[in-house]
Amino acid sequence: MILRLAGLRHLSRHPLQLAFGVVGVAMGVAAVFSIDLANESARRAFRLSAQTVAGKATHRIVGGPSGLDETLYASLRRHGGSRTIAPVVEGYARVPAHPGITLHILGVDPFSEAPFRDYTPGTSAGAGIPRLLTHPGAVLLLEGTAERLGISPGEALPLRVGLEPAHVTLAGFLRPGDEVTRQALETTAVADIATAQELLGKEGRLSRIELLVPGGAEGETTLSRIREILPPDAEILPAGARDSALEQMTRAFSLNLSALSLLTLVVGMFLVYNTMIFSVLQRRQLVGTLRALGVTRGEVFAQVLSEAAALGAAGTVLGLPLGYLLGKFLLGMVTRTIGDLYFALSVREVSVTGWTFLKAVGLGTFGAVAASLWPAHEATSTPPRDVMRRSAVETGVRKVLPALSAAGAGLILLGAGMQLYPSRSIPLSFGGLFSIVAGYALLAPGATTLLVRGIRPILGFAFGTQGSMAARSIPASISRTGVAAAALVVAVSTTVGIGIMIDSFRRTVSDWLDQSLRSDIYVSSAEDRRGPGQPPLPPDLIEGVSSAPGVRQVALVSRRTLESPSGFTELFVMRIPRESLDAFRFREGDPRDAWEALLGGAVIVSDPYAYRRGVRKGDTVRLRTDRGEREFPVAGVYYDYSSDQGLVSILGDTYDRFWDDRGVDSIGIRLSPGTSPDAAIGRIRGIAGDRPVLIRSNRSLREASLRVFDRTFAVTNVLRTLTVLIAFVGVLNALLAIQMERTREHAVLRAIGLTPRQAWGLVAGESAVIGTVAGLLAVPLGAAQALVLIRFINRRSFGWTMQTFVDPWILLQAVALALAASLLAGLYPASRLARSSPARALQEE
Repeated sequence: MILRLAGLRHLSRHPLQLAFGVVGVAMGVAAVFSIDLANESARRAFRLSAQTVAGKATHRIVGGPSGLDETLYASLRRHGGSRTIAPVVEGYARVPAHPGITLHILGVDPFSEAPFRDYTPGTSAGAGIPRLLTHPGAVLLLEGTAERLGISPGEALPLRVGLEPAHVTLAGFLRPGDEVTRQALETTAVADIATAQELLGKEGRLSRIELLVPGGAEGETTLSRIREILPPDAEILPAGARDSALEQMTRAFSLNLSALSLLTLVVGMFLVYNTMIFSVLQRRQLVGTLRALGVTRGEVFAQVLSEAAALGAAGTVLGLPLGYLLGKFLLGMVTRTIGDLYFALSVREVSVTGWTFLKAVGLGTFGAVAASLWPAHEATSTPPRDVMRRSAVETGVRKVLPALSAAGAGLILLGAGMQLYPSRSIPLSFGGLFSIVAGYALLAPGATTLLVRGIRPILGFAFGTQGSMAARSIPASISRTGVAAAALVVAVSTTVGIGIMIDSFRRTVSDWLDQSLRSDIYVSSAEDRRGPGQPPLPPDLIEGVSSAPGVRQVALVSRRTLESPSGFTELFVMRIPRESLDAFRFREGDPRDAWEALLGGAVIVSDPYAYRRGVRKGDTVRLRTDRGEREFPVAGVYYDYSSDQGLVSILGDTYDRFWDDRGVDSIGIRLSPGTSPDAAIGRIRGIAGDRPVLIRSNRSLREASLRVFDRTFAVTNVLRTLTVLIAFVGVLNALLAIQMERTREHAVLRAIGLTPRQAWGLVAGESAVIGTVAGLLAVPLGAAQALVLIRFINRRSFGWTMQTFVDPWILLQAVALALAASLLAGLYPASRLARSSPARALQEE
């Protein structure tokens, strides 16, 4: 009881120190909680949408890029042996009056829907069936969605499908049976099959056919019978295969963000360690007295851990609401990045799951306890006689520095081995990175001592006695300054590593864009969406642009997604002249040989595709075509940074032999010499009329691509900033605690003539030395982190091969950042020392 009261009294007498520890935990918890919220909310929104749209189907019949012939549905109804089948037509339409809102058009057969979905016509919305079947353009919406769009039953809603205007009429409301389904349907418009086909320009075609097949032998018999009826371009897939493949696309992205947020929490744990070790050191005389009076080691150990648990709990309580607010802010960035890189996703609500909450609470509380294990050991392992002497603590720490350094070197070697181990495991790479960071942090106190001793003569020569005193005080208090320096080293090195990685990636992408973008003007649909739903350009627009004055040459390209049991394959269809292939930079093969092979029906694959599928030049890839499955020889592997899932590139003539789709997504235009790009863009706008096409010059497309790149790393930059803020608080905490411990020493110095200005200089000198040393130590660790991120983690996560660029400016910024953070952190302790009364300090002592 006395021990507990003594602990509470000590914490109450040092509110700033307590506050810093709580803030460190809170910021770390907020980082982890916010990233988990953003990731989980995006995943949950996707799952809800996918599950709600798929309903209770067990299997799906899918076709090629142009879908399925609708006559297949009738054949399956007659001869497939299963009556529980339902046709689906789906696509997307924008609402011009509400920019940013895209409706998912879901076309269904009201008479086949009952076994599959309980919110569509024929079930809970049965009252809308007559209007859906008899009114042109009739759709059903959620009542809340209709209110948001400002329409009532019977009123028309203007839309734009691809490049063409359209309109629908609200026939009634969807009536989902639960809140989860309601959330998933917020941007869905349900229509009759015929209406959806007309609206989306898919007359006579179906997006898929859904099946509800029983398990066991009966189900296998049914599936076998259906397979016998299917045409060559169709295939049966498990209902969840597509959704699993889409979710798998974003897994590496989410994992990278989660790992970086954990690194932020690790820096926060340094602050907890600082707080607890300072608390133990400041109470060393009290602990020694209590130990001499009979208090056991176990009781002291338990007291320190209980204080750490309370500090962690308080930080967690503060960090959770901060994390929620930060998560709402980051959710938009995460959703935008997923939309830029993978597929369209609408997330309107932040989802807090039990696991996300418990993970944040556990990391905050138990992380604080784990960070206090060494301070607790320090409080109990030293004999009572030595505990009362401050010098014994520093002597003990100096004795273990060689062992800490050896352990740090071992962890660094372990981390390097984990990177070099032949594996594609992303968690293994991050485990190795954390091992390297932890090992370097253990090296930091010893390295700080050596560096400061090395520069002490220089400081003494440059700044006299004050410079020498500032340098001497740091190794003399290494139990505290070492931890502060380690926290700052880890934080600043993280900014260096991520900075080098982002800069290297940006330069690599910029060089790739310079080589890839060979046309003068690019024309594409205004729909900036990944995956299905990208509308093709009208044939008359393509013909008009190709024959426009000043146009020397055009390249027509399109992207088509093939679905299979193993996931998605994205085809890049090229209708290009021979010289356009020079825009490809090959990792395996060369343009001349590749062109001849492409003319003969071969394909070339992108670097990420080759990495993920284990494909090399000379291998074959198996693709499902409209004529059945075919194998295509691989004529080369090229670098590409437009898709981390990879591309299979094929010439248009080869594509036309095996697929019936003739759509074109974009046009690359080369102008005749002397033709003004601005004048050509004006003529093309006249050809396009009021159709919303994107007409961009080479330069503007390059700039737009780099803007997408910058958005991708926006979340990473937020985490970098948060990490540095935590380290700043850690340095402030350390400097303040050191000044509090040296109150008598400073009072004596003031009494014998040290002026307030010199007192300022003394603390500023200590801060500058800590910051400079931490900045210098952060550079090699940051370079190592960048190497791991570029060569291993990004390669294993996204399949890209990146060049490494080390900008000296980033390294100088790191040293300047550490120095600035340390100097700012020293302002308050310096001001406090300069304003303190020597007489009062000596009297209190």
